[in-house]
Amino acid sequence: MSRKCQVTGVGPKTGNNISHAHNKTRRRFLPNLQKKRVWVKELNRFVTVKLSTSALKTISKNGTGELAKLIREKKIKVR
Repeated sequence: MSRKCQVTGVGPKTGNNISHAHNKTRRRFLPNLQKKRVWVKELNRFVTVKLSTSALKTISKNGTGELAKLIREKKIKVR
């Protein structure tokens, strides 16, 4: 599975490492992904998803309605 949030689609970004001598080398900034088992009330079951921490925070604030919609539209594969 790729390093991508299943809800928001956030993936790795690119940038530079900059040394003390100001040499630049390419690097990747990886998102803070967590595998989480979430109870989706609309589907009446647990769903395991790979989420960024910001998406997890949003789901805990707003509920699992948007997550259930994405699962029903088959935009998210669940286990």
